[in-house]
Amino acid sequence: MRLFRHTTYTVQRSPTCSFEATKAHTLKIEMGPWFCRPFSLPRRRPLSGPPPPPTRTRNRRHSPSSAPTPATALGISAVGLMAKRLAGSEKEVLVEVVRFTQKNGLKGSDGGWKDFLARNDKKFGASVSDPKKRTRDVLLAFLQTFSKDFQKYFGKLVKRYKERSAIHEHMKDFPDDVSPEQKLVLMTGEHPEYRKNYNFPSYQQGWKVLRVGEVSDLKSSRAMLAVDCEMVLCKDGTEAVVRVCVVDNNLEVKLDTLVNPFKAIADYRTHITGVSKKDLEGVTSSLVDVQKSLKKLLTNGKILIGHSLHRDLYALKIDYSQVIDTAYIFKYANLPATASASLNNLCKSVLGYSVREDGEPHNCLKDAEAAMNLVIAKLKHGFNDPIEVAASSYVPESDVLKLLAHRIPVYLPCQELCNIFSGNPSIDEKTESRIRGEFYSTFISFNDVDEVDKAFEELDGQVTKDSGGRLQKQVILKRDNGDVVIFYVRKMVYGSRLNHSEDSKKRPQPQPTEDGDLKQENGDGDQPKKKRKSKK
Repeated sequence: MRLFRHTTYTVQRSPTCSFEATKAHTLKIEMGPWFCRPFSLPRRRPLSGPPPPPTRTRNRRHSPSSAPTPATALGISAVGLMAKRLAGSEKEVLVEVVRFTQKNGLKGSDGGWKDFLARNDKKFGASVSDPKKRTRDVLLAFLQTFSKDFQKYFGKLVKRYKERSAIHEHMKDFPDDVSPEQKLVLMTGEHPEYRKNYNFPSYQQGWKVLRVGEVSDLKSSRAMLAVDCEMVLCKDGTEAVVRVCVVDNNLEVKLDTLVNPFKAIADYRTHITGVSKKDLEGVTSSLVDVQKSLKKLLTNGKILIGHSLHRDLYALKIDYSQVIDTAYIFKYANLPATASASLNNLCKSVLGYSVREDGEPHNCLKDAEAAMNLVIAKLKHGFNDPIEVAASSYVPESDVLKLLAHRIPVYLPCQELCNIFSGNPSIDEKTESRIRGEFYSTFISFNDVDEVDKAFEELDGQVTKDSGGRLQKQVILKRDNGDVVIFYVRKMVYGSRLNHSEDSKKRPQPQPTEDGDLKQENGDGDQPKKKRKSKK
């Protein structure tokens, strides 16, 4: 390679390399395991004047930092462009960051987590894929395979995990030094559904990660804001915010604004949102404007409150960890641990009144006030014992019209799923699918509740319950090419109107056998009800 003086050269990653420019304007290439930075050759030394001082070259052979580590044993250097915060993290924190990449299907230059292990660990490969069972150096080496932008984002995750851990430790040592409001923040974070629902893809374009302040501010934080949003369905399959309301702990309105999505809207959902096409005429406020407003409001460790708040934050594209989710801070006597009550039913049980009457559209401002009142009631009265909630609805209204198909092999196109259901189901593969390694899950939407119940009832498969107590069926689908695919279809609601029928009461429940399979036990003279066969 011919090099010219006074010229800047950039070495791209082919095999990666380290480099050193010498006084003779030649380039010394040393093979190494990481990226190379842009560099420039030195200018010609003037003819007069003292020579420049000799370049101090590090003796790598005797350098303590060159000692072999588990990471280098995998063929990956533990030294690279990793941010100082990430590189200095403890193993427990790195485990959480690696799990974040797994849940979001993120891949570095060596692929995803399992790809990285299979490629670099010749002994165990991906057979030991639990991040907890890997050394800190291996976890760090994997995270080093991501770009600078991702490493910067990982640094933000590390700070968040450390802040939460610091508050937990402080709470153990000085329980009286942590505000009651902050204890509800910690209670929200300890809910079994928190990690799944608040795992935001905030590395994507348009997202804002808001700082929560210093740990000293968080432990004594008492200032609270409650938020609620209304969303419409856009023609590209996404949901967009059209109204945002924020109130403080005195129920003073801090923000109440309509938002223009600036894209085509397929369904205003006026019967739910209360917002029509006419309401948005002339509205100039955008999502970016709302993000800026919330950033100004959420300062000095202020706590953000909402009911199923992750849905609002997802629509707002805001990642904020100082939160209280009113769906997570109460215990329910008649619901599974992973379940939550609707805002309306929770208000009936805790506050003694309903937010809206049946069939009445949502009022964004009233919902925000209701969430704040629930937290105030929790702080004042405790509600430590499980409470009874109305059994009419445990899920958001929009989810009642859906079934969840999960554990679907990635090679099965989601549109083929529609063929096994009766009615007129639809699937939006762009927004509804979530990939988890070799499988994915997606929602199947129907026109009304009766159609949902009928489609589930007529579906071939044994009825079981998931970990949350919701009914599901194992489905065996034979494709046109002869392949047999097994996956699960689950109801979004707890229980079913079909369960209250006389036929359902007489029909025995499937019982597990010793080998884990399910068998149907029939009563005397009873025959199992014949199911409608799935369409191919």
